[in-house]
Amino acid sequence: MTESLKNGLTYAQAGVDISAGNALVEKIKPLARETSRSGADTGLGGFGGAFDLKAAGYNDPILISGTDGVGTKLRIAIDCGQLDSIGIDLVAMCVNDILAQGAEPLFFLDYLACASLNPDEAIKIIGGVAKGCQLANCALIGGESAEMPGMYADKDFDLAGFSVGAVERGALLPKEDSMKAGDAIIALGSSGPHSNGYSMIRKVVEQSGLDWSALSPFDNGSTLSQSLLTPTRIYVRALLPQIRKGVIKGLAHITGGGLIENPPRMMPEQLVAALDYSTWELPPVFDWLQSSAGISTHELRRTFNCGIGMLAVVDAENADGIIQDLSSAGEIAWQVGELTDHPS
Repeated sequence: MTESLKNGLTYAQAGVDISAGNALVEKIKPLARETSRSGADTGLGGFGGAFDLKAAGYNDPILISGTDGVGTKLRIAIDCGQLDSIGIDLVAMCVNDILAQGAEPLFFLDYLACASLNPDEAIKIIGGVAKGCQLANCALIGGESAEMPGMYADKDFDLAGFSVGAVERGALLPKEDSMKAGDAIIALGSSGPHSNGYSMIRKVVEQSGLDWSALSPFDNGSTLSQSLLTPTRIYVRALLPQIRKGVIKGLAHITGGGLIENPPRMMPEQLVAALDYSTWELPPVFDWLQSSAGISTHELRRTFNCGIGMLAVVDAENADGIIQDLSSAGEIAWQVGELTDHPS
């Protein structure tokens, strides 16, 4: 009989360290408190997180929920040991989707699954989540970490997020009934590929023969991994005031499907988003990807955001003022096209 059976098998001997999980929760509590906002006390440790919609100032709200992961961008972060910002990506992918429905992101929960919990690495990951929540004025009210030996190998882990927002009933987006041909389409610049197309990016890097630690061929002063791990922009602070002013008719978060498949999601079938691709220069990262791998222009636009993280539909006469407001809020914004009638 083995020693473990003589003394009684423990969960730690099976590969799960409960003490490490408890220690992580204690380390997360201060991070969660920093994301506190009206409606949430961000207390951790219970069986669920509570949020008070009345305390957040809503009268007749509709709840909007979103969930997402980081995709294979996570593979680069793990392989390069660069874990500090991947949590921002996680929050961004969820809250930007909620924002596209006109909703204010209110709270967020994360899920971290791994083979063996390393509290020092986990706190870097959750620290990024907390930073993303602060950027979105969204409370981190709970989460879950799961050790699953046999499901994940070595340092591999997966990361998922879930967020809930609210919008007053009359402010829900898109406002398809008010959209018309001639409405302006405003673009908000991205910070890079965000969190989409990374399976193709990793293939291009593999074919290029470059190491992740090599100097980036498109971003002076950074390594390739640092450039490609630039976190997804969070557009809440810039766009929410415009949404509340009632000047936004529709928003499209440019994620998987790129500039081809996402714009139609914010407009009625009888209208088309006519984008003028001459209004901006393709950012260097996308130019490098296309030239290195011979990616067709259509495939590039269908896979990546090509420098645009969000599109907004507005009345043409309001476009200049909204662009100025967005620029004052720290975004790169410009008119990129207009709505036209769908060809019959």
